[in-house]
Amino acid sequence: MKVSWKPGNMVYPLPAALVSCGGPDDRNLITVAWTGTICTNPPMLYISVRPERHSYEIIRHQMEFTLCLTTEEMARAVDWCGVRSGSEYDKWAESGLTPVPGQKVSCCMVEESPVCIECAVKEIMRLGSHDMFIADVLNVIADDRWIDPETGRFDLAASGLMAYAHGGYYALGEKIGKFGFSVEKK
Repeated sequence: MKVSWKPGNMVYPLPAALVSCGGPDDRNLITVAWTGTICTNPPMLYISVRPERHSYEIIRHQMEFTLCLTTEEMARAVDWCGVRSGSEYDKWAESGLTPVPGQKVSCCMVEESPVCIECAVKEIMRLGSHDMFIADVLNVIADDRWIDPETGRFDLAASGLMAYAHGGYYALGEKIGKFGFSVEKK
């Protein structure tokens, strides 16, 4: 039997992502799950951040950030960056994550991340508890450990991606199909 539940966000799982922001003097990390694809062409994504978060003003002022996907191995650091404020801690030093200079933006990338996506903020939408930063994707940096040298295929799933669902972190499970498998000819 289905029951009516209070209105809320129940779209799970989501990426458990790290967002790097700021330059050499104010760099910070923030953990976000409210993120996703907006458009393929041009490539665009969004992150939603509460205005009271330390990173909010850094991103709003700089108008750029780097979205870094995370793995099971990064779980403790990802959670730590989500429950501590960059106004009180140097999250890079405390989390043990390694900053690497950005290629198209002044924000660092997370060395341990299998994919880092450098973004320029195009628009900020005030929504309520969170504001949405709509951003153009400027560059994608992929860890070559997950690229097959013969085919050039990127096997991101093999990196051990982590997801967030209703307050918990989860390792992605077994692959059950691929896009279009339901209509493939046998």
